[in-house]
Amino acid sequence: MTSHIRESLGYGVLKWLFRCLGCVSPQTAGKIADRLGWVLFHLDKRHRTIALNNLERAFGEGHTPAQNRRIALTVFRNLVRMLFEISWSMRLPLEELKRHFRVKGHLNFTHALRKGKGILMLTGHAGNWELLPIVGAMVNLPVNVLYRPLDSPVLERFITELRSRFGARMIPTAKSARRVLKALLRGEIFAILMDQNVDWYEGVFADFFGHRACTNKGMALLALKTGAPVVPIFLVRETGGFMVEISAEVPLIRTGDKIKDLEENTQRYNAVIEDFVRRYPDQWFWVHQRWKTPPYHPWPRKTE
Repeated sequence: MTSHIRESLGYGVLKWLFRCLGCVSPQTAGKIADRLGWVLFHLDKRHRTIALNNLERAFGEGHTPAQNRRIALTVFRNLVRMLFEISWSMRLPLEELKRHFRVKGHLNFTHALRKGKGILMLTGHAGNWELLPIVGAMVNLPVNVLYRPLDSPVLERFITELRSRFGARMIPTAKSARRVLKALLRGEIFAILMDQNVDWYEGVFADFFGHRACTNKGMALLALKTGAPVVPIFLVRETGGFMVEISAEVPLIRTGDKIKDLEENTQRYNAVIEDFVRRYPDQWFWVHQRWKTPPYHPWPRKTE
């Protein structure tokens, strides 16, 4: 059996499984998610430990161990819910799907769009981030998403097709700079999920819940280069659907010191994400090692 045939079969099986999930009623899906999430929480010791350690690090004495455990359990249950939500999004027509989303803060988006420089969407792994491209469909603008191609051709094809269904344009990280700039010049949305750890050479260190976290510097670089407004947009899971929360543009800092500007603006973006996570702690992806890259020294500066 050739690799092409294996990939086609794997893709067909995966799509069939999600179609089956899409036939499950929301009530039944909720019960399955609660029970399966509970099982995964207790079986997956590695990710349970990561989540609990992260929560302890973030909230310290502000949370009891019981509170952290409840939040972590809800995160596991929500990850199962994501599978059902993705399957429903594949089955429902776009106009019907839109009825399960409400927008809060639409004027913030409109004001930023009037600048005519496109929109830099500041977002993260919250709610159901795989449905973020629907935001573009709701405001009639394509969402461009920077991504690293997956190792599995089957998953790569499936995820790309899912995101592209709502008009999203997938931009591979390799040789992406020109395509990103063109998207902004066309007045489109460019999204960066910048709430995960990166290697030291890809980011800058900025506070996140009071601890230094290596953070993607791409958002600050693009904002400083293009002047495009940075607008925080997050999906919040609600009963029966999602709220698209659009906050006011994050003011851009320009001091003339390139390194300082990168650090200060990235710090502001981290503060926005932290504020969201504090308000909706059970909707964030706590199973990721956010503080994996240890800080060791600031960027070198010229001495007087």
